[in-house]
Order: sequence, then structure tokens, then C-alpha cells
Amino acid sequence: MSEQFHDDPLKVAEGWMSEGRKVAVATVVETWGSAPRPVGSHLVIDQDSNFEGSVSGGCVEGAVIADALEVIVSGEPKMLEFGVADETAWRVGLSCGGRIRVYVERVG
Repeated sequence: MSEQFHDDPLKVAEGWMSEGRKVAVATVVETWGSAPRPVGSHLVIDQDSNFEGSVSGGCVEGAVIADALEVIVSGEPKMLEFGVADETAWRVGLSCGGRIRVYVERVG
């Protein structure tokens, strides 16, 4: 795949789907306080755990990828939330004082 697509995760997803891969897209839909990525940021994931883009960074993205793999299999979208007041957020490393909400859906 051409390097130019690495700047746009949605183009990467499109390319992966054209290759027959199963794909999920995670999108930051809401942020509060300090958040590493703005609303509208995307992370695309295929069934083999390949990914492109970013919705947060670090362990949060690992958790989003794990949920995305479940979404690829089930076809059921998920709304994920990570925040400093949430025990899960500390476990996955979102200790910046903000919260993010990420919508994960299978595409294609």
C-alpha cells in the first residue's frame, strides 16, 4: 500500500477492506478535560490486530484494540469510556486528568 495512506486511517481501512480484511473503526466521539487526541480522531484495526491511527495512546489504545477485535467478530458496536475517575482508566494508563469516549464499529 502506498505510504500516502498512512496519514489517513480511514483510507487505510478502505484499502484493507478492498484486500478482504475484516475491519473495525474506533472514533473519539467526546472528550472532557485533558485528552491526548481530539474528537474525530480514528484508529482502524483489522482482524489480525494490525492498526493505524490513534485515539489516545499507550495502554488505552491496547484496550480499544482488544474491544475492536470483539466488535469485528460480533458485529455489535461498543461505546467505550476511559477517565481518571474510572478504575479502568488507571489500569490502562489514562491518568492525564481527562476522559474520552470512543465508539467502535465494524465497517464493510
